[in-house]
Amino acid sequence: MYDYAISVNEEAGSFWSSCDDIPEAHSAGDTLEELLIHAAEGLEVALSIYVDQLRHIPKASPPKEGQHVIRLSALVVAKVELWNAMRDKGMRKADLCRLLGAAQTKVDRLVDFEHSSKIEQVESALAALGKRLVVSVEPA
Repeated sequence: MYDYAISVNEEAGSFWSSCDDIPEAHSAGDTLEELLIHAAEGLEVALSIYVDQLRHIPKASPPKEGQHVIRLSALVVAKVELWNAMRDKGMRKADLCRLLGAAQTKVDRLVDFEHSSKIEQVESALAALGKRLVVSVEPA
């Protein structure tokens, strides 16, 4: 759902990536392994742009041949779902503050992909929007 495919390019002894679904996401590294480690961070930063611009975050399309798939953490995926649920309802962060009876800083953190919120807080916010968080485990 939010496992984004990236295209990897090698140039002058270093690697850089791009993502068709999230064009704002770019990463770089001296090795392919380093690039793949940084790619999730690059995606999280790019997703923050969508929040800043009040845009819906798109789901990932299937990878094309030769692309690498970057899997976001369960917490980040839950935050993406929270953000998209807010957008579906036409809500801004201030609206979620009122709904939850929470301070602005708490809600800011709930949709900050780089903040280590407690998953229970995201789950409660989703519940307030009529959503239920479901976690599953699949073979790697």
